[in-house]
Amino acid sequence: MKNLKHVLAFAGILATALPSFAQHEHHTAPAKDTTSHEKHDMSGHEMKGHDMKNMDKSNDMQHSMTHNFSLSLPMNRNGSGTGWQPDATPMYAYMKHSDKWNYMLHGSLFLRYTGQNINNDGKKGSDSKLSFPNWVMGMAQRQVGKNGLLSFRAMVSLDRLTDGGAGYPLLLQSGESWKGQSLIDRQHPHDLISELSFGYTQRVSEKVDLTVYAGYPGEPALGPTAFMHRMSAFNNPDAVLGHHWQDATHITFGVVTAGVRYGKFKLEGSSFTGREPDENRFNFDKPRFDSYSYRLLFNPSKNWALQASRGFIKSPEVSDADKNIDRTTASVQHSANLNGENRWISSSLVWGLNKAGGHHKEHSLLLESNLQLNRWAVYGRYEWMQKSSHEVFASRPGGISENEIFPISAFTLGLNRQIVSFSNTLLQAGVQASLYGIDQTLKPFYGNSPLSGQVYLRLTPGRMRM
Repeated sequence: MKNLKHVLAFAGILATALPSFAQHEHHTAPAKDTTSHEKHDMSGHEMKGHDMKNMDKSNDMQHSMTHNFSLSLPMNRNGSGTGWQPDATPMYAYMKHSDKWNYMLHGSLFLRYTGQNINNDGKKGSDSKLSFPNWVMGMAQRQVGKNGLLSFRAMVSLDRLTDGGAGYPLLLQSGESWKGQSLIDRQHPHDLISELSFGYTQRVSEKVDLTVYAGYPGEPALGPTAFMHRMSAFNNPDAVLGHHWQDATHITFGVVTAGVRYGKFKLEGSSFTGREPDENRFNFDKPRFDSYSYRLLFNPSKNWALQASRGFIKSPEVSDADKNIDRTTASVQHSANLNGENRWISSSLVWGLNKAGGHHKEHSLLLESNLQLNRWAVYGRYEWMQKSSHEVFASRPGGISENEIFPISAFTLGLNRQIVSFSNTLLQAGVQASLYGIDQTLKPFYGNSPLSGQVYLRLTPGRMRM
């Protein structure tokens, strides 16, 4: 129970500090987009009193930011890579305009203490750490002529410097390696340069767009919006356990995607590098373009975003280089604004399947949601997945078959509060706990009903409004 004492101590410090912060809290107005000709407000609603077709002809949106890959869609639909989120998705970012360019910056910086398997001292995965998950992303776009749109994006993460080569403790997580050993019960750090990409879109009509996207690194057309960009996971510092079943290709060293949008649908195809990033988080890995994927996106209304995708990934893990993955994913995202200031809810349902030949067919399921009630937020995540023995044990114990599949579940509940706001920047404090359900075969190694917890501070841009 040593780790539990550390968590409770840090929680006590945070609880003592929070009232003091709240007493001295000062409020600033949310960021505003001050451009005079907008097609949509920041919640994705169409502006009333405007003739959209006439506005397109008279003002080619030189002074307003749109979706990264469409002059006809709102910026709220931006997901990771070329993916879509619901148009009603709230945005937390800084924005700036010049005569020809529009700029946006957003990100998330956490300072937290996390304890894993705190009720089973000495068992597998029991670890604690002061951790600093972080990422910052910048975007720039400009219109080219009447119907062209040029976009650039860059994303950086200091995970390798702040959390080390083995990343942070995360019970029953798996994927990538450190010092030649598979990372198990840990979340790997992200590369310093996590995206460096550009895209060009040609608007054929209000309903039709043609897009080309390239990244080194970038994200292919495979899976839902990556977990750190989903508003349903807005306040959760942890990666999802099904990351390598659902959205792990969000950092790919070499990707080219072509897509066509028709109305509410978009069809995309990608050629990309299948290998996960190597252990050197500061370099640019060799582009291979040995894998491919395709994806269908559908936003039936401003509140919903659906996708289905399939990818054929060559040798993703260096520790198991002979294994190729056939990945299939499907997801539904929902966002809605509630009555009152900064009140919204966002939810995601994600399914992913990895096939690696033979008996290796492993499913994953994720349901997560974030309810924002002005300064307070309540959020949760339920995960269920199937993991093979090599994804649970670095060295397989006797009696465990190589082809054995273990069902694993995890339920996470968190509470978050804004304690200070300044210059459209938010400082938040939060606490969350996760309870795990594991197969009987794993209990001698992990113990009964593993429990993890954490407390954290977080710095993020404030919400943008008209």
